[in-house]
Amino acid sequence: MVELKTDTSMDAMYEAGQVVGRALTAVEKAADVGVSLLELDEVARGVLRGAGASSPFLGYRPTFATTPFPAVICASVNDAIVHGIPNDYRLRDGDLVSIDCGAQLGGWAGDSAISFTVGAARPEDVRMIETAERALAAGISAAVVGNRIGDIAHAIGSVGRAGGYGIMDDFGGHGIGRRMHEDPPVPNEGRPGRGLALRHGMVLALEPMLIAGGTDAYREAPDGWTLKTADGSRAAHVEHTVAITDAGPRVLTAR
Repeated sequence: MVELKTDTSMDAMYEAGQVVGRALTAVEKAADVGVSLLELDEVARGVLRGAGASSPFLGYRPTFATTPFPAVICASVNDAIVHGIPNDYRLRDGDLVSIDCGAQLGGWAGDSAISFTVGAARPEDVRMIETAERALAAGISAAVVGNRIGDIAHAIGSVGRAGGYGIMDDFGGHGIGRRMHEDPPVPNEGRPGRGLALRHGMVLALEPMLIAGGTDAYREAPDGWTLKTADGSRAAHVEHTVAITDAGPRVLTAR
């Protein structure tokens, strides 16, 4: 069931989204050679705590997970696509890092992700991150009243495939509201004109995930959470929470 949010509710979700944006900004600023992923998680915890927000990630346990998630960010490095668990790994020069973060504030959730490089960036990593961001922008542009979920999926997938990147079949965006994950699912590939019609008050988390090697295959790491590229190539992940409104898409997690 898809819950349509009121304008007041979307304003409240914007406040939650701004906490997420501040957390991601702080984490990216703190990320440097020698800094551990656990230290980045502590940075995000501090931002959430200072805003009076809680984390929808911490303790989250979907059906596929064998254990609850133990952190407030997902920190995925190099060949990790999504759901990386922060640990004592210390960032190295040239690492590609994807950080996913959420916040729960006033009963509403926000969810966003960024990818960036640490130290000297590889040109191919920069290109993939830029492509992921263009795919996200294309998905946001398609998130208008009268379009359908398939139009968003097609817009995202077309940009990713044109860049030569792989796209996971089983993971993509989702509805969001009082809970981090709500209906409807939003694939990162699809056919235009298909799927649920977009209406004022729908709020969606759009999140392109690109695999540098061009294949769609992935594997689950032994921790039961981290999804890694099957071919060992690098990956990028970006995300925004977007409200569908009669005035056009409203990015609630804009930084």
